[in-house]
Amino acid sequence: MTDSAASLYPPERLELARKAAADAGLDALLVSPGPDLRYLTGYHAHLTERLVCLALPVLGDPFLVVPHLEKPGAEASPLGALGVDVVAWGETEDPYALVAGRLPRGTARVAVDNHMWAEKVLAFRAALPGTEQSLAGDVLRELRMRKSAAETEALRRAAGAIDRVHRRMGEWLRAGRTEREVARDVADAVIEAGHTTVDFVIVASGPNGASPHHEVSDRVIRAGDPVVVDIGGTTQDGYCSDSTRTYAVGEPPAEFREMYEVLRRAQHAQTDAVRPGITAEELDAVGRDIIAAAGYGEHFIHRTGHGIGLETHEEPYIVAGSSRPLEPGMAFSVEPGIYLPDRFGARIEDIAVCTPEGGERLNQTSRDLVVLSV
Repeated sequence: MTDSAASLYPPERLELARKAAADAGLDALLVSPGPDLRYLTGYHAHLTERLVCLALPVLGDPFLVVPHLEKPGAEASPLGALGVDVVAWGETEDPYALVAGRLPRGTARVAVDNHMWAEKVLAFRAALPGTEQSLAGDVLRELRMRKSAAETEALRRAAGAIDRVHRRMGEWLRAGRTEREVARDVADAVIEAGHTTVDFVIVASGPNGASPHHEVSDRVIRAGDPVVVDIGGTTQDGYCSDSTRTYAVGEPPAEFREMYEVLRRAQHAQTDAVRPGITAEELDAVGRDIIAAAGYGEHFIHRTGHGIGLETHEEPYIVAGSSRPLEPGMAFSVEPGIYLPDRFGARIEDIAVCTPEGGERLNQTSRDLVVLSV
């Protein structure tokens, strides 16, 4: 295991997860390919119909069941340095029975990861009759939510990579081009900037900006259009980027500038308010109250933010009704938006990390309205 992999995927995570499972009254965790498996072992496994499953008994040694053809990849991953027994199964074997047979006798409560396919969950139910199933996310989210220094640095690198794309937006975003054409160029730049995958590209021009999750279309961008650009990808480390900036192609309407200034103040106040102890709903209210006081409250139609790490959306969620206090190591987006139906919209999004001293904004591009030449 390289030093970088060892810091991102330390071996003690398995023991921490085992203890958390025991504290929750579980007998074992069953983890299939996805962010939980990568978090625990560093193994970025293929998700297919063939079973790949990490079994982590509370009493007993962990083991990974994989198809024969996946065993070399598993052993070459950071998991190979963790001392986890890799058990290969053949095409005519029942891998669910194999897992069940290796679990300690008397296993009565198992938790499956939240991303496990339903067909696999049901197959485990048949292989472990009488065993109670629950969600492993109830245990693992508490570990994943607080990022280590190495994870924060990985998120910082991801944020820097997506910032480099935003700084080049003037190369592609101009009147006469379609949203789809711009999005294609932006997606290429996301990879060039250091991501291994493009997770999403939103280019929402003019009235399309009033739809927060607008899919790119063949609408031609016009002079004076505000354009919401929300982009993100996953880096080689496995950690995600996500940043939104709103641009204007030429001079936008005066009302849009007024609305955008309200949004800028709200988002700035929220990132400044990040600190240990403030609750998720209190942080949401910091920006929401500013937007509401300016008369746009009904047009801020979504939560302030979501956690980020090995997934673009994970705990904690910055939303009204969540009394969860923020803690050092928690990383999340701060992305208030204002959306006027059939007219235009705007959103500003940064990734922030709660630190012992307060908060750190990982994205460093300007939050001022950027007016691009037509």
